[in-house]
Formats: sequence, C-alpha cells, structure tokens
Amino acid sequence: MVRWFARPAARAWTCPPVPPGVAAFHRTLPGYAPTPLVELPSLAAELGVRRVLVKDESSRLGLPAFKILGASWGIHRALSDAREATGVRLVTATDGNHGRAVAATARLLGLKADVYVPYGVHPAAMAAIKAEGAGLTEVPGPYDEAVRRAAEAADADPSALLVQDTAWPGYERVPQWIVEGYSTLFTEIDVQLAEAGAAPAGLVAVPVGVGSLAQAAVTHYRSGGCAPTVLSVEPDAAPCLLTSLHQDRLQTIETGSTTMAGLNCATPSTLAWPVLRSGLDAAVAVTDADTARAAKDLSALGISAGPCGAASLAGVRAALAHRPSLAPAHTVVLLNTEGRAANPSLT
Repeated sequence: MVRWFARPAARAWTCPPVPPGVAAFHRTLPGYAPTPLVELPSLAAELGVRRVLVKDESSRLGLPAFKILGASWGIHRALSDAREATGVRLVTATDGNHGRAVAATARLLGLKADVYVPYGVHPAAMAAIKAEGAGLTEVPGPYDEAVRRAAEAADADPSALLVQDTAWPGYERVPQWIVEGYSTLFTEIDVQLAEAGAAPAGLVAVPVGVGSLAQAAVTHYRSGGCAPTVLSVEPDAAPCLLTSLHQDRLQTIETGSTTMAGLNCATPSTLAWPVLRSGLDAAVAVTDADTARAAKDLSALGISAGPCGAASLAGVRAALAHRPSLAPAHTVVLLNTEGRAANPSLT
C-alpha cells in the first residue's frame, strides 16, 4: 500500500476565510479557555527542527477532544436558522468524540439527542455519551453505515435535526458550520505562537477521518498570511483521503480494524474533498504501532494523547522519513486532537 502523497502546488492555492464571529461565540460558552500549546524541545531535537509545539485538546470545554468546537457552532447556527428551536431532537453518528460533543451541547441547551455508533467504538466512549443524557444506538457495521442510519432516523422525524460532521450531496450546510467551528482552534494557535515568541507555523500535522478538521486547517492557512505545510495523517487501515488523493477523485474504501477509532472512516466528506485536493500539501498513513509509540512518548513528556491525537506525531515522523526537507528548521505544530480518556483502549 502507498503510504505517502505530496502536492507541491498546494502552497499556491488560496480560499476565502471563514465568516467572522466563530471565536467570539466560543468565548461565550461556560468554561471556555484556549487549550494549551505546549513546547517540547526534546521532540524538536529528535525531528531536527527549530521548535515543536503540541496543541493539546485533551480537555476542551470539559470534554477530552476538540469536537465540541464544531458541534456547538454547528448546532448554534442550525437552531438560529430553524423556525422552531424548542422540542428539537439532535441526531448524529459518531466514532466517539463528535457524538459526545453533540450530546453535551444538547444537555447544555436542554434538548434531547440520539447518537448512532458503529462497531468497534470503545465501551467507555459509549458510556460517556450516555452520561451526557443522550440515547445511544449501536450499529453492527462501520462508520459509514452508522451515518446512513442516523440520517434515515432524522429524515423520519420532523422534530429531528441531523448534526453530522461529514457531508454528502444534499447535506452540506450543517457540516460546513461544523468545519467553521473548528477554526477557533487555529485562531488560538496563531495567538499562542506569537505569545511564545515562535515563528509562524511551518508544518501543521492534522489527524484525518473524513477530513473536516483538515478542511478547517487548510481553509485557515490558505486564507491568511501564514502558509505552512499542512500534513494529513490517517490510519493505514482506513486511508480514505490518501487513496482519494492518489486516484485524484473521491474514493470509498474498505476499512480495517484500528485503535484510531475516530479516524476509521471509509469516505472523505464531500465538502472537505475539493479543499484538500487543492490545498493540502502532503498526506501520510501510519500504523497502530506508530501511534502507540507516539502516545507513549507524548505521555512521558506530560501530554495525554489517545490514538487519534498521537497520530500527529507518528505522521510527522513518517513524513520526515519520506521527505526530510518538509520542515527544515521550522516551527512544527502537532494537533493532539484527543486525550487518553477519549479512547482508553491504547496500552
């Protein structure tokens, strides 16, 4: 299997920025604070770069992952557009973190939520969704099947609002709002790098499932003055974006088993695909062993990282092995998208 892709022309591609007001909205949420950007000099020495900093999303608004940034903004926008917001039931499918974020937002707003999960989601992740007060339905199939079941359930109920973090033809408004919500993460990074006296990011590593977070990263960095290398990282058991990039068209693949449950997706989002096809610099696939090593190394440095979060470090290690010139002497930012509590199966 090909585990590497690069598109040198991506650096020249540009796009419009996200609409204003997203970060200001997040600052109104109870308990909001920017998540830490932690410098790790020992990793910089290992990788041969000037500075390595980890954007640590292991505790974001009381949850162990970044997903509530997108879920809260997407739900806010959808309810603002709805004729009647009372009595709305939120419906979604998830590999874990997005569903918990939707459930937590529903609880905050006093709404009901129903969450569909595919085979292989850790019992602790399902228990956390239930603890937020949401209904939970286990689907005996992969993530794409859980998405289909959630969409069918929402279509059958006039009071239901589907809040899905992937898009397909005919369903794109809410996923786009969710992507906009993720922009706060990158706005925070810009400010924190400046406060740390660091140069703007030269390489940003982003774990990828359906590609929505990577879409947010590319949109942020291709619409402003800073244009770093953006690297996507996927499990070698589910490289749907990497496969699509090599084929130069959107692909659905057969996925395997991976500890990176939140990245175990068969089809990229139709919203993310054109952005990533044009503006993503490089993509790499990593093994479960790669992420287990990365998580262990991050833990030793005081960073709680689940398999998906540790994929960023594993991906940079793999990418620099393919192309050492990818980030010469630059500031490298690793997105630790989830803490260990989000997926405790990693040992």
